[in-house]
Amino acid sequence: MNSFANALSRPRLVLAILTAISIGATSAAQAAVINYYVNLSGPNEAPTNSSPGVGIATVDIDPVTHMMHIHLVFSGLIGLTTASHIHAATAVAFTGTAGVATTTPYFAGFPIGVTAGTYDNTLDMTLATSYNPSYVTAHGGTVAQAETDLLAAIAAGKAYLNVHTQAFPGGEIRGFLSTDPSTPVETMTWGRLRNLYR
Repeated sequence: MNSFANALSRPRLVLAILTAISIGATSAAQAAVINYYVNLSGPNEAPTNSSPGVGIATVDIDPVTHMMHIHLVFSGLIGLTTASHIHAATAVAFTGTAGVATTTPYFAGFPIGVTAGTYDNTLDMTLATSYNPSYVTAHGGTVAQAETDLLAAIAAGKAYLNVHTQAFPGGEIRGFLSTDPSTPVETMTWGRLRNLYR
């Protein structure tokens, strides 16, 4: 018996090899996650408004598992929340308006009737319930095509997350999803929001 076959006959070594393979596979799957950052404010709305409200969000998308994790913190809104979702796709990156792509009127579990709050949830992008039905219809009538088109819009900077309120039915604060968390405006808003919770 050669030395490789000898080595495989040792249970501890086999376990170590299988563990290493498993860790490598997990790392590869985790490496597929794409992180997006969102800076929400009234001036980011279209048309702009003077709301003192601010928000920050991370949207983590795993194209392997088809999961979209959204973590949003917002504060200082003038009106009480009525809706929140992702819109896509605008005609031009980082500007304009678009229809609602995700659940309507708001994400499941989103805090409604408040001026500040936190939302933390994961959407399964293979489920029709994660989308606005009219978005699915407009994108080939299938959830698979809706997912493909939404992810393409997000990657192209043509998707935004917003929070609607009674005071601003069209949206009080919003921000485009971006892979760059270091823009000066975003850094300022993250700092400002942190101060609100101190």
